[in-house]
Amino acid sequence: MAYTQSDLDAINAAIASGELRVRQGDREVEYRSMNDLIRAKGLIAQELAQSPATRCTLATFGRS
Repeated sequence: MAYTQSDLDAINAAIASGELRVRQGDREVEYRSMNDLIRAKGLIAQELAQSPATRCTLATFGRS
């Protein structure tokens, strides 16, 4: 599964509020414990860190 930054943001918000339920769009997951939630955060963060960054190349034009 490809995770997004919004997935990580939702996990962080749940941890900060002490909630075990995370809702993202039409998906909802209820974790058994805060430890499970923190493990999920680590997994998502690790996958996001390993994914290739979107790169953009800009061309500049000038008169000679």
